Amino acid sequence: MAKPVILYVGAAEGFASLVEVLDGRGEARHIEAEPATLAMALREADALLDASMKVPIDDGMAAAADRLKIISCATTGSDHIARLELERRNVPIRTLREDRELLRTLTPAAELSWALLLACARRLPAAAAHTRAGDWAREEFPGLMLNGRTLGLIGCGRLGQWMARYGAAFGMRVLGHDPHVAPWPDGIEPVDLGAMFQQSDAVSVHVHLAAETRGLVSAELLAKAKPGLILINTSRGAIVDEAALLAGLQDGRIGAAGLDVLDGEPDIGSHLLIVHAKNNDNLIITPHIGGFSPDAVRRVCRRAAEKIVAHLEL
Repeated sequence: MAKPVILYVGAAEGFASLVEVLDGRGEARHIEAEPATLAMALREADALLDASMKVPIDDGMAAAADRLKIISCATTGSDHIARLELERRNVPIRTLREDRELLRTLTPAAELSWALLLACARRLPAAAAHTRAGDWAREEFPGLMLNGRTLGLIGCGRLGQWMARYGAAFGMRVLGHDPHVAPWPDGIEPVDLGAMFQQSDAVSVHVHLAAETRGLVSAELLAKAKPGLILINTSRGAIVDEAALLAGLQDGRIGAAGLDVLDGEPDIGSHLLIVHAKNNDNLIITPHIGGFSPDAVRRVCRRAAEKIVAHLEL
């Protein structure tokens, strides 16, 4: 009897975890994160371990993959996968949102959020480019001292609580908004979003993309922002009204932004925020690297692979 075919999309470290978990019980194939390549490979696949999220999987791709029995994502999000055809065939989409204990031990996304906040507050990319050019004028790069400032957190779950700890360690007052967290975590003052944007020197986004959070950081909220606000988003691009953010960066109301995500990624060549970042040092954009640490990738891919093995009864 032929072994089941399990596709993998993502970094090499994760593929090694899949092979180790399968232990010869299935045929693991490392597929390039490219739409046509993945679509073709899915036609022969029994399962997909997706650690990339680069390739949207639409209903047409799912319909052609008539052997597919499970998709297991080594990520908390799965909004790149269409549901209609998979639900019709009862093909489950598993994510790390089911694995709370594992997630509590993973901090790369929170660490990147804090790094972006520090980089924005101290204008690090621009200052480093300045010295690479042979210049040495520190007066051009005044930094924001975080001690005594206010940090706002949209989402006070696992990542938000790590950010609250970092903020407290830097002597910041920490505000938070999250209608779904109970009990409310210590060290975070609950406020509504309007008050948060009016009072915060920096706001960091840590919620999943859903109908209720799409456009949550709206033009109205950004218009209320304390002048000079630093906005950090390592969640999903569509949570922020990106046109309003761009306008705020252009007129100076938003002091700086650090983004690890963009709406429409990875096709971002003509994205207006990318265009702005090329010529302005008040915007830092990284390519969705928040959860990408080899140590973390190995662990989350192992867990995602275990779900495939269990579902296929290997």
